[in-house]
Amino acid sequence: MTKKLRIAFVRRGYSRSGGAEAYLKRLADGIVKAGHETQLVTTNEWPEEQWPLGSIKRLGETTVIGFADELEQVRPQLQCNVLFSLERVWSCDVYRAGDGVHRAWLARRRKFEVPLKQFVRGAIRKHRDLLQLEESLFEKRKAGRVIAASQMVVNEITDLYGYSADRIDVVRNGVPLDKFGFDPGLRERSRAELKLKQDQVALLFAGSGWERKGLLFAIEAMALCKNRQMRLLVAGRGDASPYKMTRLRFWREDPVQFLGEVADLMPVYAAADIFILPTIYDPFSNACLEALASGLPVITTRSNGFGEIIEDGVHGSIVDNPANLVGLRDAIRFWSDPARREAARSANIERASQFDISKNVAQTLEILTRVAV
Repeated sequence: MTKKLRIAFVRRGYSRSGGAEAYLKRLADGIVKAGHETQLVTTNEWPEEQWPLGSIKRLGETTVIGFADELEQVRPQLQCNVLFSLERVWSCDVYRAGDGVHRAWLARRRKFEVPLKQFVRGAIRKHRDLLQLEESLFEKRKAGRVIAASQMVVNEITDLYGYSADRIDVVRNGVPLDKFGFDPGLRERSRAELKLKQDQVALLFAGSGWERKGLLFAIEAMALCKNRQMRLLVAGRGDASPYKMTRLRFWREDPVQFLGEVADLMPVYAAADIFILPTIYDPFSNACLEALASGLPVITTRSNGFGEIIEDGVHGSIVDNPANLVGLRDAIRFWSDPARREAARSANIERASQFDISKNVAQTLEILTRVAV
């Protein structure tokens, strides 16, 4: 009989549209259904009704270091046999590097910033604190094991911190496939609600952290297409004002629709024709996987670990550099062909079927069972 686990999940803060939060709830639900106990260690930001999966231990500290310090103090009280953190902390039994490697992200970001902005960013305490915690987990080996969603993240951890690859497991993200797919009726209703005309090509960009995920690149690449029937749907939290002063300002009708935070993205996936995420850095975009499961071609970059699971030109397009606007434009034009999208839909749904959340839960549980004390 499999040993019953008592797992304490750690996640500081909460975002209604956050991919990490959505993933954690799906994972914990699968683990509870497998007969194990879970609790959540978080702050007051996490709503009570968003964790019907066990008890909640709320910490008073909300800063990066303060939260990590308090976790160390309360750890003996948690009465768990696995401390599983999805947050950078001082130490844990298993760390899921779902947010990637902060040092790698900063290095990629510098390529797109002027020197002054780099200097200012280097002085921000939060970045220094995250790097300090990352060093504790990887360089000082305070993470017993690490789970990464992509080989890209594995390489970053081993190359930048010398952490042994033997202690890292690659477990791809997973989604509940029964909730996705292609529904013609939902598509028709959703496009009507979003006021999309039948002949309009709708691009979808979803996620928060718009600078990192490359929203500006998506907007400017769409402008290069010079197709005034094209629309870009933007779902997620962010300040829209800087993005309205782009090359699209001369269009008579605003081609970008900012939808805000969307709790249920399935109708938006149904309305869209193409998913685009020209990200500067993403360990493995959950939204890309959901879009793939909905049958959409996905345009993204080599800096997204998700790109490891798709074939360029078959399931979508992979651009080497997010600032390569011509490459993004060509990819958008390629997938603007309705016949090409129709032909790719079944291949995309089939590819996504290999990443059901149940597979992720089973792989994760196997790891947790091995490290449980």
